Amino acid sequence: MLLDTQTLFSDNQQITTGTIVSTNVVKFGKSDISFVPLLVQAVSDFSNLTSLELKVETSSTSDFSTAVTLASAEMLKADLKEGATFPINAIPRGNLGYIRLKYIVTGTAETTGKITAGVVAGLDKTIAEI
Repeated sequence: MLLDTQTLFSDNQQITTGTIVSTNVVKFGKSDISFVPLLVQAVSDFSNLTSLELKVETSSTSDFSTAVTLASAEMLKADLKEGATFPINAIPRGNLGYIRLKYIVTGTAETTGKITAGVVAGLDKTIAEI
């Protein structure tokens, strides 16, 4: 999979406690960008939290003062091992111009878990698996 720094939301981003937004916001402009391949992957094992929720959010402004959630998924600590990917593998319909990711930690503060996430050139899955 190829990641591009211009469409990278998180690059080895440390996930700790509470609600964390992706390091980067990507401006797509207001257009239908649905089914653009998305990779959200654990790049190190998670050790303490109970679960991690991922939200894909959009807004018409870069400050996300009126954020809208396009999709969400949750993974348990047992599944958050290095290489694990979230089940959201495309940006859903509804783009308002800007996209970011939000990570919500449940349970004890995390100390080791990190995420890399971004738009990719393609997925290692067939359309039927998406």
